[in-house]
Parts: sequence; structure tokens; C-alpha cells
Amino acid sequence: MSARRFSLRPLAGLCGAALALFILGRAAAAAPNGPRDTVTVMIDHAKVVRLPERTQTVIVGNPIIADVTVQKNGVMVVTGKSYGVTNLIALDGAGGLIAESLISVQAPTETLVTVQRGLERESYSCTPSCQPSILLGDSKKHFDDIGGQATQRNSLATGR
Repeated sequence: MSARRFSLRPLAGLCGAALALFILGRAAAAAPNGPRDTVTVMIDHAKVVRLPERTQTVIVGNPIIADVTVQKNGVMVVTGKSYGVTNLIALDGAGGLIAESLISVQAPTETLVTVQRGLERESYSCTPSCQPSILLGDSKKHFDDIGGQATQRNSLATGR
């Protein structure tokens, strides 16, 4: 049997690089521009969020994805409008950045049944029996039919 010799230099270099990445990662997490909190809300749902103290201005990056309504006592309501991710910025009275978060709007997963017929998709809300529903991404015919019925029903109910 012959003895094999291994050099530890490549391993030491690899360990050094891993340690450097770990330290840099920890520093980035502690930095103000590091990872941000994420508020997750389902489409067509609302979530109550507490604003940081001294917040005077709230900015939503893309109001097509999410909408916010600021209430009294530092409370804000985030409503999911369409799928995607946008940012939320809180500024103080002088325009200084207090906080920045992400808003992630996702599809509902509970009580939803999706029927796929080739490229055509239909959504049904099953709470507990299944009724037609509309979600972004449904086929145009399904979306228009169900949306039109809902609009007409709401008009009749409000007397318009």
C-alpha cells in the first residue's frame, strides 16, 4: 500500500472564504439596508399592521399590487390588489427614512378550487359548497361572466 499525501491549503482557503461570507452576511443583516420585513397578505384580503413611531408619510411602491389606508394611533390596513411584491416606505416628519418593508400579495390557498381546461382556468370558492369565483389569471370568459353577474347583482342591491 502506498501512502497518499493531501495538502490542507485548498481546504484552509475554502474555510477562510466560508468564514468571510458568514461574517459579511451577519454584517449585512445588521445593516440598515439589510434584509427587510415582509408583510404577506392574500389578494382581496386586508391585514392590520402597526406603523413605526413618528411615521408621518407612507409610500407604496406599486399601488396596483397593494393599497394602504392609515388609521388613527399608528395603525395601517394593507389590502392585496393583485399578485406580486412591492415595497412600503415609512418616513418621519422631516422626510427621513424610518422603515422599509416588502408587501407580498399571494393567492388564497384554502377553500379554493381551480379547474384547468387546457389553457382556460376557472376558480371556485368552496366554503363549504363550491360557487364560481374570479381570480386574476382566470380565463377571460369565466372572469367576464362571473364578474358581470357580480356587478349586476351589486347594482340591483344598491338601486343603481
